[in-house]
Order: sequence, then C-alpha cells, then structure tokens
Amino acid sequence: MTKPDQTASPTLLFYSYRALTRLLAPFAYRKVSAKLAAHGVSDRRQRERLGHASQPRPDLAASASLIWFHGASVGESLAAITLINRLHSRLPGNRFLLTSGTATSAAMAVKRLPDCAQHQFAPLDSSAAVARFLAHWRPDAGIFVESELWPVTLAAAKARGTRLALVNARLSAKSVTGWRKKLPTARFIMGLFDLLLTQNKQVAEDLLSLGADPARVFPSGNLKAGAAALPHSADLLAEMRAALAGRALWIASSTHKGEEETVLDAHKALLQDHPDLCLLLVPRHPERADEIGSKITQAGLTYAQRSTGAALTPDTQVYLADTLGELGTWYALSPIVFLGGSLLPIGGHNPFEVAQAGAAVLTGPGYSNFIETYPPLIAAGGAKEVCDATELAQAVDLWLTQPDQLQNARDAARHYVDEQSGQLDVVVDRLISSLGLHMPERAP
Repeated sequence: MTKPDQTASPTLLFYSYRALTRLLAPFAYRKVSAKLAAHGVSDRRQRERLGHASQPRPDLAASASLIWFHGASVGESLAAITLINRLHSRLPGNRFLLTSGTATSAAMAVKRLPDCAQHQFAPLDSSAAVARFLAHWRPDAGIFVESELWPVTLAAAKARGTRLALVNARLSAKSVTGWRKKLPTARFIMGLFDLLLTQNKQVAEDLLSLGADPARVFPSGNLKAGAAALPHSADLLAEMRAALAGRALWIASSTHKGEEETVLDAHKALLQDHPDLCLLLVPRHPERADEIGSKITQAGLTYAQRSTGAALTPDTQVYLADTLGELGTWYALSPIVFLGGSLLPIGGHNPFEVAQAGAAVLTGPGYSNFIETYPPLIAAGGAKEVCDATELAQAVDLWLTQPDQLQNARDAARHYVDEQSGQLDVVVDRLISSLGLHMPERAP
C-alpha cells in the first residue's frame, strides 16, 4: 500500500506531546485500568489499553480489508456499528474492528456487533501502545467518530499507510478556540485525514479554519439518526408496566449535577394535578445515586432505587433508575422523555434514541452538542425546549392532558429521524470512494 500524502509536517508541539504521553503512559494506564476493573473487565482485556490484543487478527481473503472504527463511548460506538452494518452489506468479505474506551461501550458492542466485526479497547495515545496495536491489527482504513483526535494514534496509523476518515465530526467552540491557538499542529492533524464528514456546515467551516483541505471536507448530517433503536428487555418492560398498573409516567434521562433539583421541582408541581404520576429518573452518572436520593428526600418525595432492588409501589413518586444498559427499556416505557445535560450549558444528549423508541422529546436550551439537530426537530414539532421547572412542568402537563398533541409530537419526531437517516447512504458512498474500499476478490 502506498503511503498517503500529508499536507503538513509534524510540529515541535506534536513531538513534545508524543514524548510527554510516553512518560505519562504508566500513570494513565493505572487510572483507566482501575476504571475498567471496577466494571468487571478482566486483566487481559484491560491490557488492550496498552496495545496488547486479546484476539487474533482475522484471516482475510485476497484484497479484503480490515476496516477499523473508533468511538469514544456508547453513542459514538452505536454510530460506528450503524456504518459497519451498512459497509458490510455493500462490501461483504471485508472485516471490521471497533475500538472504544469505556466498559459500557464494550458491553454494548458484544451485544450489537455483527459477526464480521470484533471489539477491542483503544490503545492509550502513547507511542508504545499504539505501535503494538497497529503492528497486530494492521488496519487498511481507520474511521474515527465525532471528536476523537488522538495525535499519536493518527500520525502512527498514517505513517503505516492507513487511510483515515473523521465522520460525524463535531468540535465544541472551546475546542476550536484551543486548536486555533495551535494552528500549525491543527493543520498537521487535519492533514492526516483523507476524508472529513461533519455534522453540520458550522463544523465544516471550523475544520477548514484549522487547515483542513476543502476537497476533503463535507457536511453530512448526524449519523446517530441512522443508528438502530436501543435494545429493550420485554420482560423488564412487562414487569414495570405491571408495577405501574396504569399510572402515568414521564422520564428525565441523562440528568447531570445541578439539574435534578429542577426536575424534582417540576414533578412536585405536576403532582398537584396528577397525584398518581410517577417520575422515572435516570442520572447520567449512576455513581451519584446516593446524592440524588438525598435530593429526592429533601424535596419531600418518596422514591425507590433500582440498584438496591427496591420495588416500584403505588406510593413511589420517583423511581431512581441508577443502572446501566437499560435506557432502551425506559424509553419504550413512556412517550414523554426529558433529556438532561441541557438545562445547564453541558451540550445535551441524543434525541434520536428517544424518537426511535416512539417518544417525544423535551430539552433545555444547552444542547450545543446537537446544534444541528434540535432546532429543526423543535420546528417540526417533535421536541419542545424548556428553560426551568415551570416550563418543564407545563410541557409535561400539556402532553399528559392532550393525547392528540402528544401523538403529533411523537409522529413528528419519528418522521424527522427517518429523514435524517437517509444521509447514511451518502456517507457510505464517500467512505468507499475516499478510502479506496472495495469488494474482496473471489477465489478462483
């Protein structure tokens, strides 16, 4: 394979970063391995973060490719799996590798990856770990999802001749400002990619301002719209419906510190007109459950905590779902979902997962990570924006008391997702052409 062209040279800052990550790698590994161990990940799999593979490289037919995808966590990995499935249907015979950094994404990958793919934890962005990873897997193409710009990994892969793409690209305003202060290094990093597909025109303009080649940058929409719906447990769904016994339910999902107070105030207001209403509260970080439980008690509300096995009873006003991997079931349980990370300037969370489950969306104004998604979704009627507890309570009350309006919102959300998912075929076409992907040759 010929070495692809590179539009800029490495900088002193890049070399300094590479040297620093080499020195800090043992300390970084100690931290990330402890996190993985806390989630029950074996020692052998933890060592994947040092580039030690726990699985063999797949045997490939003549001219077949190993196509490597990387996504930081669950959301990015789901988008990657969507593309893996589409690419495999177009290019059968090629194989796929998905890397990510969290135990949750690894557990999800085991359940959702097709047989043509396998998962590994991503190597730390240090020379030795990356070298071991690349020497074992020898990927022909590397596709990075959203904002995972690891300089050592990208430069080492490019040096080996791996063709690289950044898809579903998004950069926060803070990240763009930071990169502009390091423009020569940003230009070097941008030049490593053969293709850059962004979530919207603004991100495309930001990448161009950082030195990306205009011939390689294309806005392509948000790939999360095309991801398969989150899986749900039919048994758990039936169990919860039986426990609710017809009680109305609304969901506050992926809430962050500083948001639960607003949600609880809204729920207290709603209880005045809907005394049997139940709130299913799903914190973004389940380890905050004790803190959130105290807030619920201070608000004068009763609650049951899922992780302790407490039952949802007729007296339960808040069900604290402090567990992982059950979000799809919760979204299938109620047609009204408030998505956190948005009442504060955090960036918001993925509305496509909610819409795919058949629910309508409520969000605060702080959805900067989905700036290309929420305004048209709101305009279409599939979502409503609220700013405080009063507006949140009013929005939930409207949908509880006006089922026709709720159904219209659910239909609009679903329709919007269906429209956006059509971008996937365009993305796949660009990946195939820009990365030189092709059908493997058939054996004679």
